[in-house]
Amino acid sequence: MIQKCKELYKQHEEIIVYLIVGVMTTIVSWGTKFLFNLIVFGGTAYPTSLQNFILSLVNWTAGVVFAYPMNRKFVFKSKNPQIFKEASGFVASRLSTMVMDIVMMQIFTVVGLNLYVGTFITAVFVTIANYIFSKMLVFKKKK
Repeated sequence: MIQKCKELYKQHEEIIVYLIVGVMTTIVSWGTKFLFNLIVFGGTAYPTSLQNFILSLVNWTAGVVFAYPMNRKFVFKSKNPQIFKEASGFVASRLSTMVMDIVMMQIFTVVGLNLYVGTFITAVFVTIANYIFSKMLVFKKKK
């Protein structure tokens, strides 16, 4: 049984580690977002469109600052010496998913969906898109 688990881990290591790093990134970015919401906006569960936009920026910034080094070292094990170019690509790909996050959260605001439920729903879509962009564009292996 343990050997089978080890084999499965080795076979799917990148995705498993990506999900672990993703959970850690989510804790950091959501923690920052919700703490900022509490301190600045009084912890509202139904922020205005402007408040939601600001919260998305805070969420994104905290997530990117944490996620890049974690993905570079532990998920994709990048040895690319052009760190600035790689980091720029990472930020650019995350900017595109930030736009997706902001658009989805604005829609959820208009329809009156709770901040916490909307944040969870967008996280699923953003996580999938982030993995695809990281794998295909940012940390692609040279052949």
